[in-house]
Order: sequence, then C-alpha cells, then structure tokens
Amino acid sequence: MNESRKQRDQARTLLLSTILADIKNREIELNHAPTDDETAEVLRRGIKKRRESVEVYEKVGRTEAAATETAEIKALEAFLPAAVPPEEIRAAVREAIAGGAKDMGKVMGAVMPQFKGRADGKLVNQIVREELAASTKS
Repeated sequence: MNESRKQRDQARTLLLSTILADIKNREIELNHAPTDDETAEVLRRGIKKRRESVEVYEKVGRTEAAATETAEIKALEAFLPAAVPPEEIRAAVREAIAGGAKDMGKVMGAVMPQFKGRADGKLVNQIVREELAASTKS
C-alpha cells in the first residue's frame, strides 16, 4: 500500500485500500484477527465480484471498464497462494469416482475439502463433470 502511494499509483492504492477495508470488516465480524485462510477468502470474494463485473461490462460493451476490473483481478491474485494445477485436481476427482462417488454432489463433497482455498470451484466443477461423463461412457 505504501509502495503504491509512493509511486502515485492511484488505481492500485484504491484497490488495496478497498481490500484492506474488507479485511478489517471481516475482522470486526469475527471478533478476532482473521487467519491467513480467512484473509484469502476475503481476497477470493473480491476477485469473484470483479469477475462478475467483467462479465457484465463485456455484455454491455464497456471494454475499458472490463479491462480495469481484469487488471484488478490480476493484482489481487498476486496476494493469493499458488493455485493447484488442473492435473492434480483431475487425479483427486478420478480417485473419488473410483472410491464409489458416482454423482456430482458426492464427488464435489469429496474433492473440495482437499483444495479449499487453493482451487477455483468452477474449475473443480468443470473437471468433475468431464470425469463423470468419461466414467459413464466406459
């Protein structure tokens, strides 16, 4: 935050101050300092909001606003732990299916706790759908 202020990067300063306010609000809700996981969850919520905004802006043709939101997403993602590679998720999904989970809910229930906070739910959902479709064909 201080670095972005020194560089007079108004957009980044605004973004960071907004996220820090969100984290402070979360701290007030919890009545204790947020853990790393809780802080990462606040960041993920901010990223999710911005992704939704990008979709809306693109639908109405506001490409400049969508580009701004996309840049903010990239800046926030830099503060999150590294994402899990899709191959690792796919292996866990196959293992859950082999373990007897045959429907979407059971597979997601088995896989998501392993990747809590490290993988996007949409990506996991997509991989589960692909693997369930592949397992029913065989």
